[in-house]
Amino acid sequence: MTPAQTFNEQQRNRWNGIDGEFWTREQDRLDAMLAPITGPLVAFATPVARTTVIEVGCGCGTLAIELAHAVGPSGRLVAVDLSEPMLAVARERLGTFANASCLLGDAAELSFQGLNAELITSRFGVMFFGDPVAAFANLATGLAPGGRLRFACWRPIEENPWLRLPLQAVYEHVPRLPPSAPEEPGPFAFGDTGRVKRILTMAGFTTPTFTPLDISIELAPGGTVDDAALQATGTGPARRALEGQPEKVREAAIESIRRALASYNSDTGVKLPGGVWLVGAERAR
Repeated sequence: MTPAQTFNEQQRNRWNGIDGEFWTREQDRLDAMLAPITGPLVAFATPVARTTVIEVGCGCGTLAIELAHAVGPSGRLVAVDLSEPMLAVARERLGTFANASCLLGDAAELSFQGLNAELITSRFGVMFFGDPVAAFANLATGLAPGGRLRFACWRPIEENPWLRLPLQAVYEHVPRLPPSAPEEPGPFAFGDTGRVKRILTMAGFTTPTFTPLDISIELAPGGTVDDAALQATGTGPARRALEGQPEKVREAAIESIRRALASYNSDTGVKLPGGVWLVGAERAR
């Protein structure tokens, strides 16, 4: 297999294993944590009634529900994810929407030809392609001429203290993660607008626009500082840094995270800043 195919297979295994299990188990809490992005993304994407929309990386279906409402009974929503456990949750949640269907597979490889969608959108589901140019070129085949691409991606980690702060606390106990290569997929792979422009234009889209969205993320909605510290080890780079570490190291890291988060605690929860790009482009050919 090529390096891109190897990476894609690793993603498939993770999202049908440990990552998919975590996200399905913590669905309600994660939905609440990411709620500050969902509304602005829907407003930015502006799904239109009686049109076809493709959602890439639909996960457990939170955004998909909003999209299915927006396109209405005469529209069509195709929700795509490579995680079978997460898509099973999405399928159940979308069960009352006759206009919605769920498609299991890697959006880099699935056939989208013939859908003639007016919109492709995604909430943090497009930064993990092994070969992003090929993946977006494949997605473009599902759009009608002039069809729109609208997605949310994280800005650099320096602009996301909700992920950076727990990671710094973890580094008190474990070695630092190796620096990401410039073209390496990952949660912050699209933080560099120049790279995103190059990928999308090479894939057949117009030069994209970037709208900054500054948000406040509650790490464990409805929970305590202890809950937030534990939640911080379940996703993002802090989780990666702790993979394979013995339980004593994990416990010490969680305590360090708890101390780091204490000053962000309030009556409304443990909230830290986050930075997102809302990216827009159209199919150019």
